[in-house]
Amino acid sequence: MATVRIKQLQDDLEAVQKKTFTKWINSHLSKVGLHVNDLFKDLCDGRALIRLLERLSGEDLGPVGRGRLRINQIENVGKALAFLQKKNVSLPSTGAADIVDGNPRLTLGLVWTIILRFQIQSIQLDDSSDIKSAKEALLLWCQRKTSGYPGVDVQNFTTSWKDGLAFNALIHKHRPDLVDYPSLSSKNPIATLNNAFEVAEKQLGIPRLLDPEDLMVPYLDEKSIMTYLVSYYHYFSRLKTSDLLKWIEDTILKLSDKRFPNTLEGMHQLMIAFKTYRTKEKPLKYAERTNLEVQLFNVQMKLRSIHQKNWYPPEGKLVSDITQAWINLDSAEHEREVSLRKEIIRQEKLERLAERFARKSDLRKTWLSEMAQ
Repeated sequence: MATVRIKQLQDDLEAVQKKTFTKWINSHLSKVGLHVNDLFKDLCDGRALIRLLERLSGEDLGPVGRGRLRINQIENVGKALAFLQKKNVSLPSTGAADIVDGNPRLTLGLVWTIILRFQIQSIQLDDSSDIKSAKEALLLWCQRKTSGYPGVDVQNFTTSWKDGLAFNALIHKHRPDLVDYPSLSSKNPIATLNNAFEVAEKQLGIPRLLDPEDLMVPYLDEKSIMTYLVSYYHYFSRLKTSDLLKWIEDTILKLSDKRFPNTLEGMHQLMIAFKTYRTKEKPLKYAERTNLEVQLFNVQMKLRSIHQKNWYPPEGKLVSDITQAWINLDSAEHEREVSLRKEIIRQEKLERLAERFARKSDLRKTWLSEMAQ
């Protein structure tokens, strides 16, 4: 009886893994016009596997065999496995024939190894020198981002996510406009999970790799949850660069505004606001910029250490783009300071002239009054 129960549990976990990994693969293959329906059948000819590795690594694995014979399939899968071995990925118990034959356990193991190497292993955190594994890094990132949220205590990649609050907290931390966190309840996990999954998919474009029902089981699949969470990590890591560039763009517009108030008091208020920006707001953003550059450097060093091709942000979000944007910001800041000081000097001069005119006017009035007597 116990043996039957264990077998059923293994089958259930395998089914969740198969579904999650299939969706994850399709989220990448869709960029090159491919689609996998049955993970165990559609990877066996090696074509989709090679395209997946090319997509993840940014490298060309060479021509793909088109033949339908078993020898052609083994050749393609062998090429994919050889590429992984070149990247120092250890696959001691997996051979090309295992994948061609659709071995469920080894196929899932291969896909998980790919996810681990190309998605999770590149995770880098600030002040994370004590982190010993990519899994620990991902867990620490989740803990930091959900810290302080009521009802959330992330300790693992299974039960900590079962009621859906932690997923919603992750989204709310980065996009509070998308999630009404106080309205959520752990007593209604299906609805709470659905809320996070739908917001992530529809508002953020994060593929829905899990369904609430996948978490409504006695034993949750850790690998499936990690695969989904790493999608959050990569999305929000890219968002940091976008947010910084957006802040620089908006700040330059504000600094370039020459519509000054017509009073000295109003000008002095603008100067106070400018000094507050320079001493408080800008230093925080400079630290954010530095952290982004350090993280990119760490990622590139990590990839180089495992003989993987360097990763670069999309065009328009490169370190050089941030550097140039920051130069433009410094220029706008300098012009703002010069303009404010010139306008203050101009208004002070006008005020002195007005005061001198008022004094002369008062003297003339007094003289005319005395003459009239």
